Amino acid sequence: MVTAGTGGIGLETARGLAAHGLAVTVVGRDPERGTRAVERIAEVATGADPRFVAADLASLDDVRALAARLATEGPLKVLVNNVGAMFAERQRTVDGIEASFAVNHLSPYLLTELLLDQLKSGEPSRIVNVSSGAIKVAKRTFDAVEPPGGYYGFHWYGRAKLANLAYTLDLAERLRGTGITVFAADPGGAATDMTNGTMTSPKIVSPGLRLMWPLVRRAFERSTAGPASVAARPSVFAATDASLDGRTGLLIGPEAHPVPAFRGSNDPQVIDNVLRLSRQLAPLTSAR
Repeated sequence: MVTAGTGGIGLETARGLAAHGLAVTVVGRDPERGTRAVERIAEVATGADPRFVAADLASLDDVRALAARLATEGPLKVLVNNVGAMFAERQRTVDGIEASFAVNHLSPYLLTELLLDQLKSGEPSRIVNVSSGAIKVAKRTFDAVEPPGGYYGFHWYGRAKLANLAYTLDLAERLRGTGITVFAADPGGAATDMTNGTMTSPKIVSPGLRLMWPLVRRAFERSTAGPASVAARPSVFAATDASLDGRTGLLIGPEAHPVPAFRGSNDPQVIDNVLRLSRQLAPLTSAR
């Protein structure tokens, strides 16, 4: 299963998995995009037919409903949490949670936790969480869901991805020896709806970087100029490559090989605070 799999890197990841013979389910909000995605995935599929499942992954109740549906369908071999979003302005989800943290971390965290039984039934199975180099500019404080200071979309996106990477590495240790292996994948960047829609405004970076906006914007343009098919390679590699059999807790870099994890992602205090926030904000069962 590939979340946010109807376009961009997610769609190319789904195509790559289908070409490896996996029966792929893509998750997204828009049924029309889903239909088009399934057609494109079917062009390269070498196994069972792909399918689309509708869910709004910004809603924690939708995530729970998706997991409940999948729980009735048997084992799961591969889960790729590709969902991601960057926002130029501060937003909140239907759950009242800051949107960047909710979409980039809480949604994949909750879905993964709820699907562990299906992944155990499908062992050997793999979890792949899509990461980002934006982690390098992230604040490493997780006392609360929102960091101190002003809202800057790129930095808050990086912080949410740091939270998810810290969770990913901790999960790998928790599941070591269970038959489920866990990886993070850094796509490096590509021209997608997300990057085209947000990385053109100086409002997404801190005031210090705004002073150098022409340089920063050129750096963004270079890093997001490549095709989504190339950016999907780390996720496909993490999900399928035999060289990773028996290995876990690795970050797969943009060149599709293991690289050192970003600073802060192995910090015990960061991990403890991320797990505390995750369990508080995204309990496995709804309180409603």
